[in-house]
Amino acid sequence: MIDDIEIDLKNYRFVAGVDEAGRGPLVGSVVAAAVILDEENPIEGLNDSKKLTAKKREKLALEIKLQAKSWSIATIGPEVIDEINILQASLLAMKKAVEALVIAPDFALIDGNKLPDLSCEAEAIVKGDARVKSIAAASILAKVERDQQMQDLHKEYPQYEFDRHKGYPTKVHMALLEEHGPCPEHRKTFGPVRRLLEG
Repeated sequence: MIDDIEIDLKNYRFVAGVDEAGRGPLVGSVVAAAVILDEENPIEGLNDSKKLTAKKREKLALEIKLQAKSWSIATIGPEVIDEINILQASLLAMKKAVEALVIAPDFALIDGNKLPDLSCEAEAIVKGDARVKSIAAASILAKVERDQQMQDLHKEYPQYEFDRHKGYPTKVHMALLEEHGPCPEHRKTFGPVRRLLEG
């Protein structure tokens, strides 16, 4: 895992990496995280959260929370996602995560190709979670938080087996959605859910 971006960040004191988890699922919140790493206290093994096992992600999430200069997590719930759409909800979650950092960053590196509305300078980096350590750290925090939320939802609505598919439109999820109908946490504007509600 290397920082392979062509941006000179030497003039910036606090650089935050920002990423989100949960754009694709049919249920629950979209979660964003922002992380300012401490270069004098490096964390080994940072990578795109999708390339790590759940156990490794959880271990790294603890290290990030202990060793980063600053970190924060923000969530936007399904009602807001339905109201403003998933892209806008993702950008809003990222904005809130950056604003919640105890140390205000003077530059933010955002995963993807769109920038949230931030008060500091920022750059969008495609596949940033596989290229930039601070974005990878943010992707891990966001994914671990989102997975925990799905475990909690599973306890509330065990009939959907959210612990297995994490809300993604898998065959199992689609069959259970068909059988039980949507729960209050399902995103009502997402195609499969909307079609069921429209009958």
